[in-house]
Amino acid sequence: MKKPLTLADVQKFQNMEFLAKQLVEGFITGLHQSPYHGFSVEFSEHRLYNNGESTRHIDWKVFARTDKLFVKRYEEETNLRCHMLLDVSPSMYYPLENYGKVTFSALCAAALATLLRKQRDAVGLVTFADTIEQQTPVRSTASHLHTLLLLLQKQLDEKPVPRETNVAQVVHQIAQQIPKRSLVVIFSDMLSRHDDMKAVFAALQHLKHQNHEVLIFHVMDRKTEEEFDFSERPYIFVDVETGQELKLQPSQVKEHYRTAVESYKKELALKCGQYKIDFVPVDISEPFDKVLYAYLVKRGKVK
Repeated sequence: MKKPLTLADVQKFQNMEFLAKQLVEGFITGLHQSPYHGFSVEFSEHRLYNNGESTRHIDWKVFARTDKLFVKRYEEETNLRCHMLLDVSPSMYYPLENYGKVTFSALCAAALATLLRKQRDAVGLVTFADTIEQQTPVRSTASHLHTLLLLLQKQLDEKPVPRETNVAQVVHQIAQQIPKRSLVVIFSDMLSRHDDMKAVFAALQHLKHQNHEVLIFHVMDRKTEEEFDFSERPYIFVDVETGQELKLQPSQVKEHYRTAVESYKKELALKCGQYKIDFVPVDISEPFDKVLYAYLVKRGKVK
């Protein structure tokens, strides 16, 4: 699949394993071919050559493509444990015509899990809304990856059920469960009630106090959820989590809405910066590989 994957492709193919593999393979090829940046240990097969060590395991084919020296990398050199938390609350099913945010997040999680497996690292999946819904062990086997991808595919067949998000409760629970230092990756629109933000950041601090690394992908439909870009006509806006309806024309609230959303995003980014949490805004209209690249930057595997 040479063209970039889209949300429509996810709905058309309905095969998370195939799509994740295609996405990762295309991403890896792009990294190898890019003349604009180098990479060090992003894949299980290679790491940078260190001066003075044996040249026996240098991969000369990679050298020919990148003009950098890499040696073959072995399983004992990897030991990352990654817990992926996927928000499946009703707001993540927006826009309803394509379940946009949860579809985008599920494929990104599938691709990231596939990349982790390629590195022989261990990964587990948690889906949550107001409570934890599904939780897998953290493993690095091929059969475990297959199970995880099936769960993600199944999630896209579920219909949203009215309820609210409780990021804080779930993060506290996960922090208590993780025995070893790990990477915690969260896919969420972070649309809790504003009064809950202190609780959310207290929970994230809980993870940091346990010495875990935290990477948040803030998933939004930028055109409508941030820019409030709707044609000027009467609408009935419905809160997907509470069912509350509001009748209005976009121009009545657009400027106030955009100012409020921008303030909210800045607060999120500022607090994450204070707590040394990586905060990555992602738009569901953007290429999926932005998430993979952000992960490699987090792990110090690209430069």
